[in-house]
Amino acid sequence: MISRDINIGLNNADELQKAMAMGFSPLDFVQIQEHGIALEKIQNQLEFFKNGISKTILIESATVSNGILKLSKDDFQEKANFFDTHKSTLQLKKFVPASGAASRMFKFLSAFLNDFDIENESINAYINREKDNELSMFIVGLEKFPFWEDIDKKLKEVFPDFNSLEKDYKNYYFIKLLLSSDYYDFANKPKGILPFHKYKTHIATAIEEHLHECAYYSSSNGRSHLHFTVSEIHQNQFEKVVNVLKNKVEIESETTINSSYSYQKKSTDTIAVDLSNNPFRDETGKLVFRPGGHGALIENLNDLDADIIFIKNIDNVIQNQIESIALYKKALAGILLELQQQIFNYLNEIEKAREEDFNEIMAFAKNKLNIELLEDVSKYTLENKISHLKNILDRPIRVCGMVKNEGEPGGGPFWVRDSIGNVSLQIVESSQIDFSNENQGVIANKATHFNPVDLVCGIRNYKNEKFDLTQFIDFNSGFIVEKNKDGRALKGYELPGLWNGAMAKWITIFVEVPLITFNPVKTVNDLLKPAHQPQ
Repeated sequence: MISRDINIGLNNADELQKAMAMGFSPLDFVQIQEHGIALEKIQNQLEFFKNGISKTILIESATVSNGILKLSKDDFQEKANFFDTHKSTLQLKKFVPASGAASRMFKFLSAFLNDFDIENESINAYINREKDNELSMFIVGLEKFPFWEDIDKKLKEVFPDFNSLEKDYKNYYFIKLLLSSDYYDFANKPKGILPFHKYKTHIATAIEEHLHECAYYSSSNGRSHLHFTVSEIHQNQFEKVVNVLKNKVEIESETTINSSYSYQKKSTDTIAVDLSNNPFRDETGKLVFRPGGHGALIENLNDLDADIIFIKNIDNVIQNQIESIALYKKALAGILLELQQQIFNYLNEIEKAREEDFNEIMAFAKNKLNIELLEDVSKYTLENKISHLKNILDRPIRVCGMVKNEGEPGGGPFWVRDSIGNVSLQIVESSQIDFSNENQGVIANKATHFNPVDLVCGIRNYKNEKFDLTQFIDFNSGFIVEKNKDGRALKGYELPGLWNGAMAKWITIFVEVPLITFNPVKTVNDLLKPAHQPQ
C-alpha cells in the first residue's frame, strides 16, 4: 500500500521534488495531493507561521458621511423600488453560510451538566458559585423557548412522576434531555434545523425563515434560488427540513424555490504547525490539516452563477417582520444596481472618453465609491489613465449593511491602509487590530458601527462575465490561532475572512441599516429577545 502511494506521487516528479525541498517526505506529498492543496499555498502558510501576519493598519473608523451612507426611510423605499423595477432581467441568489453545529449556543448548558451534582447542590447555589447569569436567564425564560412544550411533553413520557418532582429536578432533566444524544441532542445539530420561533400554528426553524425571506426579496419572475453552505454530515438534515416546508412556502409566496448545497472544500484546509513552526503531525506521523475558516467559502461563492447574490448568516433571522427586513435588503440591492449601471457605462465608454469625462469618472470613484485615487493620477498619460480607471472600476461590488455599534463582539467598518499605501474601506475583525499600539486601540474603540454580515454582491463585470473572485483576495490578512490536539499545542492558519480579506479588493459601499435587521442567535438565550418572540 505504501509503495503504491509513493508511485502515485512519483508520477509528478517536479512537484515531489519541490515538496522534498520543503522538508516533506514522499508519503507527506501523497497526503498533500489527496487533500488537493497546492504546494505553493502550503509554502505561503509556513511563511506566515514563521514571519507572522501584519496587523491591519487602521486610519480611522468609518462613520456616517465618512464612508457610511445614511438614508431616510423614503430613500430606502426608492432604492427598493428601483431594485423591484429592474430585477426581472436578473438571476438572484441568496447565499447562507450554515455549516457549523450549534455547540456554542449551548456551551453554558453543557458546562453546567458537566459540573453540577443534582444530589449535592441546588441550581441556585451553582449559579451563585459560578456567577452563571446565562443559566439563570435560561431557567427564568424556560417556558418562552420555542422548544419548551415539546421537551416538557417528552419529560412527562420519560418520567411518569415528573409533575411531582422538585423544581430543580424538573429544570435539570429539561436541560439533560435538551442536550442528550438519546433525545434532542441540540448542541450537535446544525443551527438551521433547530426550533427558533413559535407561531400560532407551528414552530419555525431558521431554515424556514430563510425560505420565506428568499421568496420575499431574492426572487424574480416567480423563481428564487437559495444556497446553503453546510457540513457534509448535515446536508440530509437540511434537505429533510426544506422538503417538508418548500411546497408550503412556494404556495404562500407564489414563488418556485430552488435550494442547493455545497461544502467547504478540502483544498481550502490549511496546514498546522507546532510551536516551533514545524509541520504538526498526529500520533501516526501524518500531517495535520485544519479547516480554513469561513474565508474558505469565497471558493463556494465563486462557484455560483448569478447576477446578484444576497449574503446572510443562518442565525440572523427575525419573527413576524419579514416586510421590514425585505425593504432594507432590496434597498441595498437597488444601491448596488444603480452604482453598477453607472460603472458599466463608464467602462463601456472609457476608450473614447475626453479629458472632462476622466474628471467626471474620477469624481464618481472618489465620492460615490469611496475609492482613494493616487494624487498624481491627473498627470497620467491618456493610456495610463484608461488603464488605471479600468483597474479600479472593473471589480466585484459589495454593498454592506452596517448597524450602530451596541457592544456586540465582531468586526466593524474602517478606513485602512495596506502594505503599499493604498487606502480603502474594509470590514476589520478585532483579531486583525494591533491593540498593543495605543493609537490603533483608540481608533478601534471609536468605531460607531458594527458588521452584521448583511451583504449584497455583484459578481459580473461590464461584459456580463463572471469575475474570478479568488483574484480579489488580500492573502496577507489571514489569522494565526493557537489550538490544542490530543493534549498538544499547535498553531493553525485561518484564511482571510469571507467578508474581510477575501473581499478586500472589491468595490465596497457601507450603508447604515436599522438594528431590526440584526438578530443573531449566538447563544440559546438570544431566542428570548423580542425579535425572536411572538408579538
